Amino acid sequence: MSPLLHITNGDSFTERLKSLDLKGDIITWREMLCEGKTLTTVGSESFWKTRYEFLHKNFKVSKSWFIEKTLKEYRSLCNHKQQDHIVLWFEYDLFCQINMLAVISWLLANRKYAQISLVCSGKEDETDKLYSLNELSDEQLRRLYDKRTVLSQDDIEYADYVWQLYCSNNPIRLENLTDFENYNFNYLGDAIKSHLKRFPSIGNGLNHMENNILELAVHERPKNKAGLLKTVLENQGNLGFGDSQYERAISRLRPLFNTFNPVRLSKKGKEILEGKTNYYSVIQDNDVYLGGALKYNFLYNTISDRILKL
Repeated sequence: MSPLLHITNGDSFTERLKSLDLKGDIITWREMLCEGKTLTTVGSESFWKTRYEFLHKNFKVSKSWFIEKTLKEYRSLCNHKQQDHIVLWFEYDLFCQINMLAVISWLLANRKYAQISLVCSGKEDETDKLYSLNELSDEQLRRLYDKRTVLSQDDIEYADYVWQLYCSNNPIRLENLTDFENYNFNYLGDAIKSHLKRFPSIGNGLNHMENNILELAVHERPKNKAGLLKTVLENQGNLGFGDSQYERAISRLRPLFNTFNPVRLSKKGKEILEGKTNYYSVIQDNDVYLGGALKYNFLYNTISDRILKL
Protein backbone atom coordinates (compact mmCIF):
# COMPACT_ATOMS: atom_id res chain seq x y z
CA MET A 1 0.00 0.00 0.00
CA SER A 2 1.35 3.41 -0.96
CA PRO A 3 2.18 5.87 1.86
CA LEU A 4 0.20 8.45 -0.15
CA LEU A 5 -3.61 8.52 -0.49
CA HIS A 6 -5.68 10.75 -2.78
CA ILE A 7 -9.35 11.43 -1.96
CA THR A 8 -11.25 12.87 -4.93
CA ASN A 9 -14.54 14.70 -5.34
CA GLY A 10 -16.09 12.22 -7.79
CA ASP A 11 -15.74 9.43 -10.33
CA SER A 12 -15.02 11.56 -13.37
CA PHE A 13 -12.06 13.25 -11.73
CA THR A 14 -10.82 9.94 -10.29
CA GLU A 15 -10.43 8.65 -13.86
CA ARG A 16 -8.64 11.85 -14.81
CA LEU A 17 -6.30 11.59 -11.83
CA LYS A 18 -5.39 8.03 -12.78
CA SER A 19 -4.24 9.32 -16.18
CA LEU A 20 -1.88 11.81 -14.48
CA ASP A 21 0.03 8.83 -13.09
CA LEU A 22 0.80 10.40 -9.72
CA LYS A 23 1.99 8.17 -6.91
CA GLY A 24 -0.55 6.95 -4.39
CA ASP A 25 -3.85 5.11 -4.04
CA ILE A 26 -7.14 6.83 -4.89
CA ILE A 27 -10.46 6.86 -3.01
CA THR A 28 -13.57 8.52 -4.47
CA TRP A 29 -15.87 10.37 -2.05
CA ARG A 30 -19.33 9.61 -3.49
CA GLU A 31 -21.76 11.81 -1.62
CA MET A 32 -23.78 15.02 -2.00
CA LEU A 33 -23.87 16.27 1.57
CA CYS A 34 -25.06 19.71 0.48
CA GLU A 35 -28.50 18.10 0.04
CA GLY A 36 -30.54 16.46 2.76
CA LYS A 37 -30.01 15.88 6.46
CA THR A 38 -26.47 15.42 7.75
CA LEU A 39 -25.13 14.27 11.11
CA THR A 40 -21.84 15.41 12.62
CA THR A 41 -20.59 11.84 13.11
CA VAL A 42 -19.33 11.20 9.57
CA GLY A 43 -19.08 7.47 8.83
CA SER A 44 -21.18 6.28 11.77
CA GLU A 45 -24.01 3.81 11.25
CA SER A 46 -26.60 6.51 11.98
CA PHE A 47 -24.87 8.88 9.54
CA TRP A 48 -25.08 6.39 6.65
CA LYS A 49 -28.62 5.33 7.58
CA THR A 50 -29.74 8.98 7.47
CA ARG A 51 -28.01 9.52 4.13
CA TYR A 52 -29.44 6.40 2.54
CA GLU A 53 -32.99 7.27 3.62
CA PHE A 54 -32.67 10.74 2.07
CA LEU A 55 -31.12 9.54 -1.19
CA HIS A 56 -33.59 6.68 -1.56
CA LYS A 57 -36.62 8.89 -0.96
CA ASN A 58 -35.54 11.86 -3.09
CA PHE A 59 -33.29 10.40 -5.78
CA LYS A 60 -34.55 6.79 -5.96
CA VAL A 61 -31.11 5.45 -4.97
CA SER A 62 -31.39 1.70 -4.38
CA LYS A 63 -29.86 0.00 -1.34
CA SER A 64 -27.65 -2.16 -3.59
CA TRP A 65 -26.34 0.92 -5.45
CA PHE A 66 -25.69 2.76 -2.17
CA ILE A 67 -23.79 -0.21 -0.73
CA GLU A 68 -21.80 -0.82 -3.91
CA LYS A 69 -20.92 2.78 -4.78
CA THR A 70 -20.81 4.67 -1.49
CA LEU A 71 -20.35 2.25 1.41
CA LYS A 72 -17.80 -0.02 -0.29
CA GLU A 73 -15.68 3.01 -1.18
CA TYR A 74 -16.03 4.33 2.37
CA ARG A 75 -14.92 0.95 3.76
CA SER A 76 -11.95 1.07 1.43
CA LEU A 77 -11.09 4.46 2.96
CA CYS A 78 -11.35 2.91 6.43
CA ASN A 79 -8.96 0.14 5.38
CA HIS A 80 -6.32 2.64 4.20
CA LYS A 81 -4.86 3.09 7.67
CA GLN A 82 -1.14 3.36 6.94
CA GLN A 83 -0.96 6.46 4.74
CA ASP A 84 0.93 9.29 6.37
CA HIS A 85 0.09 11.78 3.63
CA ILE A 86 -3.47 12.34 2.38
CA VAL A 87 -4.24 14.66 -0.55
CA LEU A 88 -7.78 16.03 -0.95
CA TRP A 89 -8.95 17.04 -4.45
CA PHE A 90 -11.97 19.35 -4.29
CA GLU A 91 -13.38 22.41 -6.06
CA TYR A 92 -14.62 25.90 -5.22
CA ASP A 93 -18.37 25.18 -5.30
CA LEU A 94 -20.84 24.54 -2.48
CA PHE A 95 -21.29 20.87 -3.46
CA CYS A 96 -17.55 20.20 -3.12
CA GLN A 97 -16.87 22.43 -0.13
CA ILE A 98 -19.47 20.71 2.06
CA ASN A 99 -18.14 17.27 1.09
CA MET A 100 -14.63 18.54 1.84
CA LEU A 101 -15.64 19.62 5.36
CA ALA A 102 -17.12 16.19 6.08
CA VAL A 103 -14.00 14.38 4.85
CA ILE A 104 -11.72 16.59 6.96
CA SER A 105 -13.96 16.03 9.99
CA TRP A 106 -13.64 12.27 9.47
CA LEU A 107 -9.86 12.51 9.04
CA LEU A 108 -9.55 14.54 12.24
CA ALA A 109 -11.30 11.76 14.14
CA ASN A 110 -9.72 8.79 12.37
CA ARG A 111 -6.33 9.82 10.92
CA LYS A 112 -4.93 12.10 13.60
CA TYR A 113 -1.28 11.82 12.59
CA ALA A 114 -1.54 12.01 8.81
CA GLN A 115 -0.42 15.08 6.94
CA ILE A 116 -3.44 16.44 5.03
CA SER A 117 -2.98 18.50 1.88
CA LEU A 118 -5.61 20.27 -0.21
CA VAL A 119 -5.72 20.75 -3.96
CA CYS A 120 -8.66 23.07 -4.69
CA SER A 121 -9.48 24.49 -8.12
CA GLY A 122 -11.29 27.76 -8.68
CA LYS A 123 -9.70 30.99 -9.81
CA GLU A 124 -6.91 29.88 -12.14
CA ASP A 125 -6.36 32.89 -14.42
CA GLU A 126 -7.04 36.62 -14.73
CA THR A 127 -10.69 36.13 -15.75
CA ASP A 128 -13.64 35.92 -13.35
CA LYS A 129 -14.27 32.31 -14.32
CA LEU A 130 -13.98 29.66 -11.63
CA TYR A 131 -12.72 26.32 -12.94
CA SER A 132 -13.58 22.76 -12.02
CA LEU A 133 -10.71 20.27 -11.80
CA ASN A 134 -11.77 18.55 -15.02
CA GLU A 135 -11.65 21.85 -16.92
CA LEU A 136 -7.91 22.16 -16.27
CA SER A 137 -5.16 20.79 -18.47
CA ASP A 138 -2.84 18.05 -17.23
CA GLU A 139 -0.11 20.66 -16.85
CA GLN A 140 -2.37 22.91 -14.75
CA LEU A 141 -3.39 19.98 -12.54
CA ARG A 142 0.22 18.98 -11.96
CA ARG A 143 1.05 22.59 -11.11
CA LEU A 144 -1.86 22.75 -8.62
CA TYR A 145 -0.66 19.47 -7.11
CA ASP A 146 2.90 20.76 -6.75
CA LYS A 147 1.54 23.88 -5.01
CA ARG A 148 -0.93 21.99 -2.82
CA THR A 149 -1.69 23.48 0.58
CA VAL A 150 -0.59 21.51 3.63
CA LEU A 151 -3.35 22.05 6.18
CA SER A 152 -2.29 23.05 9.67
CA GLN A 153 -3.93 21.61 12.78
CA ASP A 154 -5.81 24.92 13.12
CA ASP A 155 -7.11 24.58 9.53
CA ILE A 156 -8.28 21.01 10.19
CA GLU A 157 -10.00 21.89 13.45
CA TYR A 158 -11.65 24.92 11.84
CA ALA A 159 -13.05 22.80 8.99
CA ASP A 160 -14.41 20.37 11.59
CA TYR A 161 -15.97 23.28 13.50
CA VAL A 162 -17.70 24.60 10.35
CA TRP A 163 -18.96 21.06 9.67
CA GLN A 164 -20.41 20.88 13.21
CA LEU A 165 -22.21 24.19 12.60
CA TYR A 166 -23.46 23.04 9.20
CA CYS A 167 -24.96 19.98 10.88
CA SER A 168 -26.54 21.98 13.73
CA ASN A 169 -30.25 22.81 13.76
CA ASN A 170 -29.64 26.56 13.57
CA PRO A 171 -27.94 28.15 10.51
CA ILE A 172 -27.67 31.49 12.31
CA ARG A 173 -24.56 30.11 14.03
CA LEU A 174 -23.00 29.58 10.58
CA GLU A 175 -23.99 33.07 9.54
CA ASN A 176 -22.01 34.54 12.44
CA LEU A 177 -18.72 33.08 11.20
CA THR A 178 -16.54 35.91 9.91
CA ASP A 179 -12.99 34.56 10.07
CA PHE A 180 -12.75 32.38 6.95
CA GLU A 181 -9.81 34.39 5.63
CA ASN A 182 -7.68 33.27 8.59
CA TYR A 183 -7.59 29.70 7.29
CA ASN A 184 -6.46 27.92 4.13
CA PHE A 185 -9.88 27.52 2.53
CA ASN A 186 -10.12 30.16 -0.19
CA TYR A 187 -13.66 29.36 -1.30
CA LEU A 188 -15.36 28.25 1.90
CA GLY A 189 -16.71 31.67 2.91
CA ASP A 190 -18.51 32.16 -0.43
CA ALA A 191 -19.83 28.60 -0.33
CA ILE A 192 -21.34 29.16 3.12
CA LYS A 193 -22.96 32.41 1.91
CA SER A 194 -24.52 30.47 -0.96
CA HIS A 195 -25.70 27.82 1.48
CA LEU A 196 -27.49 30.42 3.62
CA LYS A 197 -29.28 31.75 0.52
CA ARG A 198 -30.87 28.32 0.12
CA PHE A 199 -33.32 29.11 2.91
CA PRO A 200 -36.62 30.61 1.65
CA SER A 201 -36.60 34.36 1.13
CA ILE A 202 -38.92 36.66 3.05
CA GLY A 203 -39.93 38.27 -0.26
CA ASN A 204 -41.67 35.38 -2.01
CA GLY A 205 -40.92 32.17 -0.10
CA LEU A 206 -38.53 30.85 -2.75
CA ASN A 207 -34.80 30.64 -2.17
CA HIS A 208 -32.08 32.15 -4.35
CA MET A 209 -31.70 29.04 -6.51
CA GLU A 210 -35.46 28.69 -7.08
CA ASN A 211 -35.79 32.36 -7.99
CA ASN A 212 -32.86 31.97 -10.38
CA ILE A 213 -34.67 29.11 -12.17
CA LEU A 214 -37.75 31.30 -12.67
CA GLU A 215 -35.69 34.31 -13.81
CA LEU A 216 -33.80 32.24 -16.37
CA ALA A 217 -37.09 30.82 -17.64
CA VAL A 218 -38.37 34.35 -18.24
CA HIS A 219 -35.24 35.98 -19.66
CA GLU A 220 -33.72 33.10 -21.64
CA ARG A 221 -37.06 31.63 -22.85
CA PRO A 222 -35.79 28.03 -23.33
CA LYS A 223 -37.58 25.97 -25.96
CA ASN A 224 -38.10 22.97 -23.70
CA LYS A 225 -37.36 21.49 -20.27
CA ALA A 226 -33.98 20.16 -21.42
CA GLY A 227 -33.09 23.68 -22.56
CA LEU A 228 -34.12 25.10 -19.17
CA LEU A 229 -31.99 22.51 -17.39
CA LYS A 230 -28.98 23.33 -19.58
CA THR A 231 -29.44 27.07 -19.01
CA VAL A 232 -29.73 26.65 -15.24
CA LEU A 233 -26.63 24.43 -15.06
CA GLU A 234 -24.63 27.05 -16.99
CA ASN A 235 -25.86 29.93 -14.79
CA GLN A 236 -25.86 28.50 -11.28
CA GLY A 237 -23.01 30.49 -9.76
CA ASN A 238 -20.98 28.51 -7.24
CA LEU A 239 -23.51 25.83 -6.26
CA GLY A 240 -21.94 23.07 -8.36
CA PHE A 241 -25.19 21.10 -8.58
CA GLY A 242 -25.85 18.36 -11.12
CA ASP A 243 -28.74 17.42 -13.40
CA SER A 244 -30.61 15.32 -10.85
CA GLN A 245 -30.59 18.10 -8.24
CA TYR A 246 -32.02 20.64 -10.66
CA GLU A 247 -34.56 18.20 -12.10
CA ARG A 248 -35.83 17.74 -8.55
CA ALA A 249 -35.95 21.51 -7.95
CA ILE A 250 -37.78 22.16 -11.24
CA SER A 251 -40.35 19.46 -10.45
CA ARG A 252 -41.09 21.19 -7.13
CA LEU A 253 -41.69 24.43 -9.05
CA ARG A 254 -43.88 22.74 -11.70
CA PRO A 255 -47.11 24.52 -10.59
CA LEU A 256 -45.47 27.87 -11.48
CA PHE A 257 -45.08 26.91 -15.15
CA ASN A 258 -47.80 26.88 -17.78
CA THR A 259 -45.76 24.74 -20.13
CA PHE A 260 -42.27 23.31 -20.60
CA ASN A 261 -42.59 23.15 -24.37
CA PRO A 262 -41.77 26.00 -24.78
CA VAL A 263 -40.86 27.01 -21.21
CA ARG A 264 -43.33 29.62 -19.95
CA LEU A 265 -44.25 30.72 -16.43
CA SER A 266 -47.85 30.79 -15.32
CA LYS A 267 -49.52 34.02 -14.17
CA LYS A 268 -48.93 32.88 -10.59
CA GLY A 269 -45.28 32.15 -11.36
CA LYS A 270 -44.76 35.66 -12.71
CA GLU A 271 -46.48 37.23 -9.70
CA ILE A 272 -44.27 35.26 -7.32
CA LEU A 273 -41.12 36.17 -9.24
CA GLU A 274 -42.12 39.86 -9.13
CA GLY A 275 -42.75 39.61 -5.37
CA LYS A 276 -46.48 40.35 -5.69
CA THR A 277 -47.42 37.18 -3.87
CA ASN A 278 -45.69 34.68 -1.58
CA TYR A 279 -45.34 30.96 -2.28
CA TYR A 280 -44.07 29.93 1.16
CA SER A 281 -47.28 28.30 2.41
CA VAL A 282 -47.57 26.21 -0.78
CA ILE A 283 -43.97 25.02 -1.13
CA GLN A 284 -43.32 24.57 2.60
CA ASP A 285 -42.30 21.02 3.52
CA ASN A 286 -41.61 19.96 7.10
CA ASP A 287 -39.18 17.24 6.05
CA VAL A 288 -36.64 19.18 3.97
CA TYR A 289 -33.23 19.60 5.60
CA LEU A 290 -30.23 21.71 4.68
CA GLY A 291 -27.47 20.17 6.76
CA GLY A 292 -28.91 19.82 10.23
CA ALA A 293 -31.53 22.58 9.87
CA LEU A 294 -35.10 22.34 8.65
CA LYS A 295 -35.25 24.50 5.53
CA TYR A 296 -38.66 26.01 6.21
CA ASN A 297 -38.01 26.86 9.86
CA PHE A 298 -35.94 29.86 8.71
CA LEU A 299 -36.25 32.77 6.31
CA TYR A 300 -33.54 34.65 4.44
CA ASN A 301 -33.76 38.44 4.35
CA THR A 302 -32.34 39.44 0.97
CA ILE A 303 -32.06 43.09 2.02
CA SER A 304 -30.00 42.58 5.16
CA ASP A 305 -28.48 39.22 4.08
CA ARG A 306 -29.51 37.77 7.42
CA ILE A 307 -31.26 34.57 8.48
CA LEU A 308 -34.41 34.79 10.61
CA LYS A 309 -35.88 31.97 12.68
CA LEU A 310 -39.61 31.48 12.34
